[in-house]
Amino acid sequence: MSFNEIFETYSWEETSRSIYGKTGADVEQALMATKRTLEDFKSLISPAAAPYLERMAQLSQQLTLKRFGNTIQMYVPLYLSNECNNICTYCGFSYDNKVKRKTLSPMEIMAEVAVIKEMGYDHVLLVTGEANQSVHTDYFKKVLELIRPHFAHISMEVQPLDLADYQELTPYGLNTVLVYQETYHEEDYKKHHPKGKKSNFQYRLDTPDRLGQAGIHKMGLGVLIGLEDWRTDSFFTALHLNYLEKKYWQSKYSISFPRLRPFSGGLEPKVVMNDRELVQLICAYRLFNEEIELSISTRESIAFRNNIIKMGITSISAGSKTNPGGYAVEPQSLEQFEISDERTAPEIAAMIHQQGYEAVWKDWDMNLTK
Repeated sequence: MSFNEIFETYSWEETSRSIYGKTGADVEQALMATKRTLEDFKSLISPAAAPYLERMAQLSQQLTLKRFGNTIQMYVPLYLSNECNNICTYCGFSYDNKVKRKTLSPMEIMAEVAVIKEMGYDHVLLVTGEANQSVHTDYFKKVLELIRPHFAHISMEVQPLDLADYQELTPYGLNTVLVYQETYHEEDYKKHHPKGKKSNFQYRLDTPDRLGQAGIHKMGLGVLIGLEDWRTDSFFTALHLNYLEKKYWQSKYSISFPRLRPFSGGLEPKVVMNDRELVQLICAYRLFNEEIELSISTRESIAFRNNIIKMGITSISAGSKTNPGGYAVEPQSLEQFEISDERTAPEIAAMIHQQGYEAVWKDWDMNLTK
């Protein structure tokens, strides 16, 4: 059975009612379980779980230490382009945002790489807008070929591609692909993506299956928190993760938690998630899945990122620029969104060390599998 077939058996409204109908007894049962189900996950993300947050955090810390040890993996985004053919209501790169566009040349990419390497990174996340005419598979091949000698692990967050494209890119050193559904609410998805290839909800929903079929090493999932009810969206993310882990068991998985951030002419969140709720969600994922990698970005505040280190997070970005050329070439080019934590990578590494954890700059090396 495909994920789409599974997805079609669920109603957004009924799922939401089920989550909001959970009781303290349901939460207690979920906390006591040795292997937690999707129903348990509903309980852990429900309003009824709010009084149990401290207990959830303690369990989350224990499970994370057992599986990942006291390490936090460091990563940094490298924005290659802000060109985009899509209209998205929440994004600074949206096609209807009339600003200067830029795609980095090979020379400019290497100037950015030099700064990133000086910061200490061996794991880079390549990011672009979705513009198939300029940032396409051939462009990605050239970029991967160019930077592969400089990084042990290369991740990519670009437009969803066809299966054949992913199969072409993996030999060039592509290790991980992040593709966020943005929201699993199909009708609201269409409202937020009125123009461009991204408006095809089904094609995006099927992307992780294409990644699994291509044998990608790791997939990153998530939603843009604030577009819709975060509890219901997060359940569908967990449902998707559950399906993928069973079908493509050889791949690894990660979850990110991007909360809607301001940009030029930006969208106000439909639903505001406070910090306690984000901690609850992070802990709920850890209790649901001990193997999943959980990532937090510079969207979040200094205080929040300092306090979340011991609660289940396994990777964190630092010193990030969300515009092409932001590190060295063109610092004033259009940002995708505003960051909140502007501390440098060494400052974040020092903060991690102060909490008794080790900052890891190298995630995984292709050579270890040879």
